[in-house]
Amino acid sequence: MNASLWGSGAAASARPARVALYTPEQRQRRDQSGWTVVQGVLAPLQFLVFLVSLGLVLRYLSTGEGLAWATGSVVLKTGVLYLIMVTGCIWEKAVFGVYLFAPAFYWEDVFSMLVLALHTAYVVAVFQGWMTPGEQMALALAAYAAYVINAGQFLWKLRAARLQAQTEDLDPRARGTTAGEPATGAWAGGTPP
Repeated sequence: MNASLWGSGAAASARPARVALYTPEQRQRRDQSGWTVVQGVLAPLQFLVFLVSLGLVLRYLSTGEGLAWATGSVVLKTGVLYLIMVTGCIWEKAVFGVYLFAPAFYWEDVFSMLVLALHTAYVVAVFQGWMTPGEQMALALAAYAAYVINAGQFLWKLRAARLQAQTEDLDPRARGTTAGEPATGAWAGGTPP
């Protein structure tokens, strides 16, 4: 019987190497870019607009009051989303050399397209008079659910970037690997400290 199939032995204990989110050059470009600051300001602003808007949407759905405020808040949230997406594309170009779908943020960008599509569908539905107000608000909630998932993806990447920075500061041998390259030093096998 092969012991590695049951979780023992060297083969079972070997973990795939961690992949660094940024090369040293990308990290430097990220840290020196003014677009990093813009993203750092817009992300919490968008979250604040989201929270207020969510409250207004839920108020409308539960009481039937405040449709104009709820609608306006979702349109505002959509505008802020477009602003952070455009500036995020510029940031991604400055750091990774591409406007979208850099390997380090590929799945976040893919899911962002769904978030944009749902928010855009809401705005189109409102301005074209498609759907009832309740259906429009349900669409807004679907857009918001997608936004929360996407925000979680980006928060996970922010955490990964901080862990990478800590590891690189502790062990300079951990620098220099990116997606697709085997990691060395503290990133090889296991989790960062």
